Amino acid sequence: MSLDFLITALIVVLVPGTGVVYTVAVGLGRGRQASVAAAFGCTLGIIPAILASVIGLAALMHTSALVFQAVKYAGVAYLLYLAWQTLKDNGPLDMKADRSAGASYVATARTGLLINILNPKLTVFFLAFLPQFVSPQALNPTLDMLFLGGVFMAMTFAVFVIYGQFASLVGERVLRSDTVMVWMRRTVAAAFAGFGLRLALAGQ
Repeated sequence: MSLDFLITALIVVLVPGTGVVYTVAVGLGRGRQASVAAAFGCTLGIIPAILASVIGLAALMHTSALVFQAVKYAGVAYLLYLAWQTLKDNGPLDMKADRSAGASYVATARTGLLINILNPKLTVFFLAFLPQFVSPQALNPTLDMLFLGGVFMAMTFAVFVIYGQFASLVGERVLRSDTVMVWMRRTVAAAFAGFGLRLALAGQ
């Protein structure tokens, strides 16, 4: 594993995307533990993309317009659904949610999982990203790619947890005004809708 990979992976993870926005929204509205659940779900959602890139399914998605479009529009629909849910009281920014409810954490993680699973660009990204850092002399390139994917997941989880914890602190100290909450919901909903629009316009 090279320093170039670590630096590049860290930059990719730090750039805000749908997973970051979701984790931050959960941290703001539901607190620290829920934000960890969101980060965990988003991280688990990377596994199918990594496995697909390793076994070649990503190449199929890259070349098959039908497969790519099917996954893409499922992802668009889900992001628009999240945008709508965020505008409601029971969305990711639900300040009244039971912060100790285990079932709530599972649902939070499941949403994060689906956000990444339904993003075909993530699968194509790993197809282009991981092989660059596998040595031509590697005895088992597949294991090397899986290892690099695991490191990427660990970095993702750590960074997302930090984002979520910081957002939770902000939520505890700032988001107690109904007016502020309305605008925060609108902002996060607009972000999800924007990501959905960008995904809808994305090509293979």
